Amino acid sequence: MEEEVLGKAYDSRLMSRLLGYLRPYAKVVLVALVFLFLNAGFQIAGPMLTKIAIDRYLAPSASQLHTPLDRYLSLDPYAGLGQISLIYLFTIFAALLCDFAESYMMQWTGQKAMFDLRRQLMAQLQRLDPAYYDKNPVGRLVTRVTTDVDALNELFSSGLLMILGDVLMLSLVILTMYQLSPGMTGLLLAVMPFVIWVTVRFRNTVQQSYRRIRLAIARINAYLQEHINGIAVLQLFNREDRSRTEFERINRDHMEAFKDTIIAYGWFYPVVEFLSMLALASLLAYGGFRIRAGALSLGVLVAFFQYGLRFFRPIQDLSEKYNIMQSAMAAGDRVFKLLDTPSLIQSPAQPRPFPQAPSAVEFDRVWFAYKDQDWVLRDVSFRIEPGETVAVVGHTGAGKTTLTSLLLRFYDIQKGAIRIGGVDIRDFDLRELRQRFGVVLQDPHLFTGTLAANIRLGTPDISDEQVAAAAGRVNLLDFVERLPERFGYTVRERGSGLSTGQKQLISFARALAHNPRYLILDEATSSVDTETEFRIRDALAKLVEGRTSIVIAHRLSTIQRADRILVMHRGQLRESGTHQELLAQRGIYWKLFQLQYKDQDGGGTKGAMELASNTEGRA
Repeated sequence: MEEEVLGKAYDSRLMSRLLGYLRPYAKVVLVALVFLFLNAGFQIAGPMLTKIAIDRYLAPSASQLHTPLDRYLSLDPYAGLGQISLIYLFTIFAALLCDFAESYMMQWTGQKAMFDLRRQLMAQLQRLDPAYYDKNPVGRLVTRVTTDVDALNELFSSGLLMILGDVLMLSLVILTMYQLSPGMTGLLLAVMPFVIWVTVRFRNTVQQSYRRIRLAIARINAYLQEHINGIAVLQLFNREDRSRTEFERINRDHMEAFKDTIIAYGWFYPVVEFLSMLALASLLAYGGFRIRAGALSLGVLVAFFQYGLRFFRPIQDLSEKYNIMQSAMAAGDRVFKLLDTPSLIQSPAQPRPFPQAPSAVEFDRVWFAYKDQDWVLRDVSFRIEPGETVAVVGHTGAGKTTLTSLLLRFYDIQKGAIRIGGVDIRDFDLRELRQRFGVVLQDPHLFTGTLAANIRLGTPDISDEQVAAAAGRVNLLDFVERLPERFGYTVRERGSGLSTGQKQLISFARALAHNPRYLILDEATSSVDTETEFRIRDALAKLVEGRTSIVIAHRLSTIQRADRILVMHRGQLRESGTHQELLAQRGIYWKLFQLQYKDQDGGGTKGAMELASNTEGRA
């Protein structure tokens, strides 16, 4: 729905803000304006030179209008025509150079301004809270940085100044024609109501078509993104025919919208051309009678024909520029709406220093809801001592991952407090707080670049030796040694070509290379095979050594050696203790353990308890 809104063609508030992006390049814009005025002057001079040549040398007339140029022209017809031809040639080349210079400068300025705007948008997207992305699709945000910015670039490069140029050209043409012949000027302007009516009809038709085209393109992009990302599932379930049918429908909507635009352009230009030829035919008849009566010179009539062509061309262009203005205003409104979205989670004005010594993490009666009073966490309290490894288990939706999101201040709690070293985390600088944590997620995210760059992840202080050491400690080095480029291996988008286990080990190496004081492992082994899990479990012992660690897991085999296990159930902390203590309680944890291992001996409680008694040695 947001994409459908076009709004008005001019909004002074939006325009003032948009022009602010041109302010750093004001000198270039002023020079472009000078070239615009010069170009308009050279365009006007052509027909006037034609008039002088005809009335002075080709068909001398007593009714000709004298110009300041007459005193510099030769009385000899051949010499005079040669002089006028050279002047005409100069005006043509000068108009060409001015047109090029003005167009180049505005294109350059538009690209610079849009570069600044895109950079500002990227910075804003990085500042916004995760809660904002929960409510706004990624495709819409990408459209803001690409399509909407392109619409604004068109306004700067070929809209704003061109509108001024067209208006200036129309004004100069009308003034010059009125000076030559008020009667013929009135005759030419008589067709203007018809031209305006046709232009308005064309504008309305194209405006609706452009809106449908934009919506169709958005749907095509969304459909392609979804189906290309899920191409394996699509082929697995033999959905190709249905997908082609659905895409054909969306693609047909785009084609039909474009057809309406083609039809509109097909009739608009011929109709305007017809009206302009009708006006020129009227000028020919009226001018002929005036010439026969001796009230008008032939040169004025010829000049009027040339001015008439220059008169209707800007009118056609102004209709196009109106659509550009309207699209740009709508795009600007959406872009500034994104830029003006405040980040609800910010660093305090005077942040407290982060504790230098290892400190405890404390959740004190924490309540949290993503929306209104739909509580995800209810009165949760626990304390993690420095260097302690605490595991968090529970059913899906119990609030396990929410605990770590709140600890990193991706969201702020509604009630209670989260403290590190006795200081509320809301009193710390956000950047400093998050720098202290190393996080390994269930779905490892790799960026395009080298393997070493993915481990460093923008921290240049990490040396090659530290990268290699981190890879060695998480059992990744043997895989790296098999690569011809080793740590210079090029990682494609989202780690394409690497197995899930390899990507997860890279995430472990990334966390270890940054040497964090606190470690969060969120389902880090749930998507890997058994062999990789054993390698990760071996790396875990090295990774958590000397660190305060929070391990979220469904596989209970990975957390049995934790110092303490917290059991979450429906947003509440229901149980806490070691692996053996929780099994002895025969509560929620015992049921989870029983369900997970029942297949190993037929599914009975007795088998689960036997497994529990042997767990210590196996773990």
